[in-house]
Amino acid sequence: MSVTRSGISAKQLQRELGITYKTAWRMFKQIRMLMADTSGNQLTGVVEVDETFVGGKGRNRRDWRQGEKQKEVLMGMVERQGKVHLKHIPNTGKWTLLKQIKDYIDPRAIVYSDEYKGYTQLKYHGYSHESVAHGIGQFRKGEVHTQNIENFWSHFKRGVYGVYRVISPKYLQTYADEYGWRYNNREVGSGMFELLLNQIGEVKTIKSQ
Repeated sequence: MSVTRSGISAKQLQRELGITYKTAWRMFKQIRMLMADTSGNQLTGVVEVDETFVGGKGRNRRDWRQGEKQKEVLMGMVERQGKVHLKHIPNTGKWTLLKQIKDYIDPRAIVYSDEYKGYTQLKYHGYSHESVAHGIGQFRKGEVHTQNIENFWSHFKRGVYGVYRVISPKYLQTYADEYGWRYNNREVGSGMFELLLNQIGEVKTIKSQ
């Protein structure tokens, strides 16, 4: 889990270790709990923000059509040359997005997003905010772009649909934590395995969810 770019499935671990699927799945769940970002540190500098949609049916859009199975929403915030923070949120309403930004992004940061109107409140809360208009084909405006978080989403979705196939909404946050942990420790390289072992050693009891 620490060195494979897109993760490993419980089915594969079941085959390799000769254990039950239930045991393999529980092992992964416990490890993902260790990968959660609990530092409480806010992102600083230039931060790109964006949302993506996972699961469900219908189009990948913010305004679901009536009768369609709703997709789950992940919000991503990534520092330029820095860390990413991911959060499973209930919707893409402006107050939901604002709360996440206020919780996880320093108010002195510069926030870049697309043109979605859910980010219009940022300027009223002290944030320096600029956007690009994806709807008209504008993907970069000088240094203003969201390419880093979009690249992260691309990798995340390839891994999720290629390795895990289907993720329960209940555990979506833990899978996001796994991918976020690898991204945030990417400069450690092969040392990520030792880093994760050290985190295990610091935990006395892992409470089951």
